[in-house]
Amino acid sequence: MPKKLDEYRTHGEKIISLFARLLFSRESHSLTDLARMLNCSKQSVLRYIEDIQRSYGIEVEEEVKNRRKYYRIKRQFPPAAVSLSETELTALYMCRAFTEHLLGKKNFDASTRALEKSLALYPMEKNTPSRHFGSFRPGSIDYTPFHDTLLLLIEAMNDRKICKISYQAVMAPRAKSLYIQPFKIFSHHESLYLHARKAGPPNEKYTEPAFDPLLAVHRIKKVELTDRKFNIPPDYDFEKFFNQNFGLMKDESFQAVVEFDNSAATYVSERIWSPDQKIKRLGNGKLQLTLTSNSEAELVSWVLSFGAKAKLLAPEGVVKELGIITKAMSKYYLISVNLPQAVTPACF
Repeated sequence: MPKKLDEYRTHGEKIISLFARLLFSRESHSLTDLARMLNCSKQSVLRYIEDIQRSYGIEVEEEVKNRRKYYRIKRQFPPAAVSLSETELTALYMCRAFTEHLLGKKNFDASTRALEKSLALYPMEKNTPSRHFGSFRPGSIDYTPFHDTLLLLIEAMNDRKICKISYQAVMAPRAKSLYIQPFKIFSHHESLYLHARKAGPPNEKYTEPAFDPLLAVHRIKKVELTDRKFNIPPDYDFEKFFNQNFGLMKDESFQAVVEFDNSAATYVSERIWSPDQKIKRLGNGKLQLTLTSNSEAELVSWVLSFGAKAKLLAPEGVVKELGIITKAMSKYYLISVNLPQAVTPACF
């Protein structure tokens, strides 16, 4: 008998989680997203919805958009004000602190005001948890100048409007204009990106490109909303597109094998690099990691970030490329036969 997707949560816990999500959220949720949230099958989600309707007399509305089913609880009266619990308030303060460098000053101030309003309903016997959290952000981007850009992109996503943007790519001498369908803003390595699909200029014949643009928000110079509408493709799945393999840039997938010495093994084993990764323990505390990657360039940069603590074993072509890079790098450094043993970074 196959193992359940999540054997540690009871039927009742999942029903409560589903009920809370449908009740307190003001938007509809797709069957796919609900199954992912509860870590169960779509058939199980449908049974939980049926239990909620039958046992509690709650009407759960179903609608189909772009061939996907969406669900929400029908709100027939204004809900009474409900104060946040201590755990919920703490989680919000934690999220705000950890993402301060990504929000920019104006969005960070808006999140602060929202939390301060919530405090009016919070019992003041205890101190607020804002002082408990912070973020370490050297190398991060200040997104304060891009506040209006973010607001326009969010408006375009809400209203499903095609945008005309001015975008300056890395190493490009000047910005170029293009029309896009904005799908999702997401964070990666202390930066914000926009996943979008290209759209043709108005009143012109348009040929679908071979790939979708991946746009760094801080390189978008201007955003203009058009009156043209677009629909999210029914098969669009951000998690499946981005979080299945190693690498932000999407090319042909390949399997990579990397060996780490004992000083890096614990750090590597604590993290998920690709959902299908395999870890093999070797002698002397060493570790061999097998993962699936979509980007040779990102894999090479990642292996190089470990210095002499990592050795790429496969694929052969990327191993050769890494050898060429390290050979070229060696001319920048003096090599001594009496080098002291490298100190292991504290983060490992």
